[in-house]
Amino acid sequence: MVLVEEVKEDIIIDRESDYETESEFDDESVASDDEFDADETFRERLAALKDIVPPETRTSISKKAGNAVAFSKWVGSVTGKLAWWVTTSALLVGLPLALAIEDEARITQQEREMQMQSAGQQQLMGGAPPPTTGLPAGF
Repeated sequence: MVLVEEVKEDIIIDRESDYETESEFDDESVASDDEFDADETFRERLAALKDIVPPETRTSISKKAGNAVAFSKWVGSVTGKLAWWVTTSALLVGLPLALAIEDEARITQQEREMQMQSAGQQQLMGGAPPPTTGLPAGF
């Protein structure tokens, strides 16, 4: 059970008197510009925070940072493997296919040129034009 008791004002005033009031404020207690070390590195400042941050929190932060680094390495590895797989597949399958399509187009173009040459020669000789079958060229 909770015991409720009244706190007297004079007890509160006595407890507060241990602390400085604005009238008792001393300028020397404030860190002056002379104490500022301009040569202090970021690492030294971070090391100074070690006393402020509890060990459990530091351990938690360290584990989370380690997990983030490990995850980044894993993502980089998977991305590299995927890029390698796509590139080699494109070279092994896509390049021969592209070369075959280009070769087929070249052969078709040569056939058209030969047909046009033979048609031109027949017209010069006065012969009848070649019969058309109704199919487009190339079939």
